[in-house]
Amino acid sequence: MRHLSNVYRLGIKELWSLARDPIMLMLIVWGFTFMIYVAATAMPDSLHKVPIAIVDEDDSPLSARIISAFHPPQFMPPARVTLSEVDAGLDAGEYTFALDIPPNFQRDVLAGRNPIIQLNVDATRMSQAFTGSGYTQQIVLGEVNEFVQRYRSSASLPVDLALRMRFNPALTQTWFGSVMEIMNMVTMISIILAGAAVIREREHGTIEHLLVMPVTPGEIMLGKIWSMGLVVFLATALSLHFIVQGALAVPIEGSVALFLAMAVLHIVATTSMGIFMATLARSMPQFGLLMMLVLLPMQMLSGGTTPRESMPLLAQQVMEVAPTTHFVAAAQAILYRGAGFDVVWPHFLALAVIGLVFFVGALLHFRKSISQMA
Repeated sequence: MRHLSNVYRLGIKELWSLARDPIMLMLIVWGFTFMIYVAATAMPDSLHKVPIAIVDEDDSPLSARIISAFHPPQFMPPARVTLSEVDAGLDAGEYTFALDIPPNFQRDVLAGRNPIIQLNVDATRMSQAFTGSGYTQQIVLGEVNEFVQRYRSSASLPVDLALRMRFNPALTQTWFGSVMEIMNMVTMISIILAGAAVIREREHGTIEHLLVMPVTPGEIMLGKIWSMGLVVFLATALSLHFIVQGALAVPIEGSVALFLAMAVLHIVATTSMGIFMATLARSMPQFGLLMMLVLLPMQMLSGGTTPRESMPLLAQQVMEVAPTTHFVAAAQAILYRGAGFDVVWPHFLALAVIGLVFFVGALLHFRKSISQMA
């Protein structure tokens, strides 16, 4: 009971220290509200008000039909420019697409000569360039076919492909981006809070006070883990309810309680990582640089941004020991596909083992660093 009391009181001390740190509090609030909202809405899943310029060298009814087919909300009203203004507009970033309708275009179409329309694309805007080029091709071909046939029709295929989009019928980017950003925030904030708690002790000189108290390094570390983990846990639960399900109206199919249980295991692992890295760093700037080297690969190779199956085999094998890999896989299965514990228990087990390994490693190094200071 004395050990539990020490862990509890040390954790309360960390919470009071965090409460007196406005920058950290702002980071927590900002990360679990604004950053999640921006990640969900800043990358639209379809074209929206894309600037396009059109060079009409034909000035025919067909070219007028093509120009009028580009309209909001997918495109901005087309800018009518001359051929000499296209390169300058693309170089200045004024247009993402520039469509050049050649002279005698309508006459060549009606004569069956297969004329060519040139589409210039600003490929530095990758998402819009990839989606918009195919969308522009569909618009132009649709208008040409309707003009020639006097009605719009599609070719009859010998096979009818029935598409069924599961878990996200409208392919809404918001559903994916918001939940993935919560996972990123859980990982990043938990590492920062735990590491900052250790470095704060060293910079303020309070670590020496702890060394003369009847507390063990394990109690000190557990106090930091449960207190900082509790802050991240509450922020995750509130963000999932008020931001994801509330402000963004993202439907959650699975058990929120099961997801939060998985988050607890993940937080134990990441806070242990934060403490371990804080024992290696001597200041917050060093800790920040070290965190970037660890955090970026963990998030980029965890499967939250791109499927792990498309990564090199070596990267897949190395990332098996990262807690983010199992956290992302289990969270996607629970929140998107409504999976139960019978499906995600291997990830629970993997996270528990990884968290235990990180905790023991951090404790050994933390104890060694404290003994050196003593």
